[in-house]
Amino acid sequence: MTDERLEAIQAVVDRVTSWQDGAPEGTVAEELRRGAGEVGVDLSEEEVNKLADVIEDRHGAVSAAEVLGRAG
Repeated sequence: MTDERLEAIQAVVDRVTSWQDGAPEGTVAEELRRGAGEVGVDLSEEEVNKLADVIEDRHGAVSAAEVLGRAG
């Protein structure tokens, strides 16, 4: 994973994490997809699901590199 791709994904994750509390189920995944599209990054369904699960469970800072198992 390139540093640029990881930085773009992290920016999306940070944005979604900042408002996700109380969001209806499915909203986090939908917003991850939307945000990824806005920054021009393709996320697989597996990546979206992993990130969404952690964002919904953790309720705090989320490291995209850690969740996706890749070093930045």
